Amino acid sequence: MSEIELTQMKMEGRLSRPSTPSRARTNRAAQRTFFIITLVPVVLIIIVATALVVRAYPILNSYSFSELLFGDIWRPNDGQFGFRPFILGTLWVTTVGVLLAVPPCLLVSVYLAEYAHNRLRTIAKPILDVLAAIPPVVYGVWGLLSIVPFVDDVLAPLSERWLGSIPFLAVTQPTGFGILAGGIVLAVMIAPLIISVIFEVLSTVPNDLRHAALAVGATQWQTIRTIVLPQVLPGIVAAIVLGASRALGETIAVLMVVGNVPQIPTSVFDTAYPLPALIANNYGEMMSIPLYDAALLGAALVLLVVILIFNILSTLVLQRFLRRS
Repeated sequence: MSEIELTQMKMEGRLSRPSTPSRARTNRAAQRTFFIITLVPVVLIIIVATALVVRAYPILNSYSFSELLFGDIWRPNDGQFGFRPFILGTLWVTTVGVLLAVPPCLLVSVYLAEYAHNRLRTIAKPILDVLAAIPPVVYGVWGLLSIVPFVDDVLAPLSERWLGSIPFLAVTQPTGFGILAGGIVLAVMIAPLIISVIFEVLSTVPNDLRHAALAVGATQWQTIRTIVLPQVLPGIVAAIVLGASRALGETIAVLMVVGNVPQIPTSVFDTAYPLPALIANNYGEMMSIPLYDAALLGAALVLLVVILIFNILSTLVLQRFLRRS
């Protein structure tokens, strides 16, 4: 339709713009719809937390929250339900996994975003996507067949010989199963996610900033260190938080290599029993024991609270970074 015809239709009144009240109603309806959709995740979290509290109420009514949270002994047959070994086991395995994953992931992301040729990027990105899509049980089998013997035969003797004086590196149970094996498996699992997110964040930095730094004589590494990385520091923190959140809730892969012994760890070579492994191993079994079902759902509630606290604190740290930048 030509502009002349459009003008004639407007003059004849056949083509008119929507009235202002109609547009306002449409905008309000769209705003309400988006607000409701935004509230859905919050409502789901509230529903899940409420369901866990209701199902865990018998154990919460029989024991104080401090007794459950700080109790060291897990003997359901004797009515002892201490979650502390499982909470510490979860934190130990997650911390080791994140510490092992972050440095190489950051270096790989910087190389892919700043140094690598486009052809290499087109090869690396699909490989990262495939690694991220591998089922956790496959990582668990790989850890069972490769990482556990490697820790037992190589890392444990080296640590015992050279690093035995350091408390958290002391070898107390040289079986290969333990926190270090679980941390290595977790690091490999979360690495594709962290690399992909940091790579995308680095790609958002305008090339004009790089060119300006290079124009005044800075090397490429100086440009990355002083210009690029400070610009994307909040995004890097967000990527690490995202990887750590996945590591906190990982179950099958860690369950297969961590040893599953309810004790308080003191070394990375100790066995542990994370909360997700406790729930996956025991839920649906031995329900004849009083309060056992409620205790496991209480463990699920504790895990949910730990993850929520971790994400809230991480969000506060991220907002502080954003304000400083």
